Amino acid sequence: MIETGKAEAKKTDALRIAGLDCFYGEVQVLYGLDLVLYKGEVLCLFGRNGAGKTTTLKAIMGLVPSSAGSIKLAGQELTGLPAHEVPKAGVAYVPQGRRLFAEMTVAENIEIGLMARGKGKAVRENVLDLFPLLRQRLKQRSGTLSGGEQQMLAMARALCLEPQVLLLDEPTEGLMPSMIAKIRETVSKLREMHVSTILVEQRVDAVLSVADRVSFIENGRNRETVDVEELRADPSAVRRYVGVG
Repeated sequence: MIETGKAEAKKTDALRIAGLDCFYGEVQVLYGLDLVLYKGEVLCLFGRNGAGKTTTLKAIMGLVPSSAGSIKLAGQELTGLPAHEVPKAGVAYVPQGRRLFAEMTVAENIEIGLMARGKGKAVRENVLDLFPLLRQRLKQRSGTLSGGEQQMLAMARALCLEPQVLLLDEPTEGLMPSMIAKIRETVSKLREMHVSTILVEQRVDAVLSVADRVSFIENGRNRETVDVEELRADPSAVRRYVGVG
């Protein structure tokens, strides 16, 4: 991995992945992956379809077993933890497709997030402060929400865990521009609240407007990590790894 930009010595790790190998059955999908997420930053994983971005998130959550390597959350080893223990350690995951309980109301979906960590009313109110639109939808079945509202609910449910690290897999996919702006605004607010975020995205404009750094994933490896300011000045890495300007 090539790391450019600001000196690492001035930053504290929120999450560090080193030498991670992962397989789906007999097919290897991650090859010695190295990745660092710093505290209070937004790191975007960018790359072509099938590059290994979603697999990286699933590996962090213990949903894809690793055969080698290490995943550490603020120094605590996560590798080998059962998947249900990873959220308790402080990592929350919003998968692509959101996976809400469609027949349950907004309030009931949020309650599930609260129950997972034994959290109470204060956490619920803090989460709803981030998503005021959901306050107006508490009694509505989540399956009847718009795509953007469902994405907000999925993020709200994850944030009920009060995570140190939030993993978001393509949160703006298929959303209207107004909803995309609200999702980006929320991610920026989370940075101010010292939540560290790994964001998988396909849209270059979404990446540049919200991320601090971008890691380019190719063939299951982190090929290069670049500060967003450098990427704005020289977008050649986007063309090199993704094939678009």
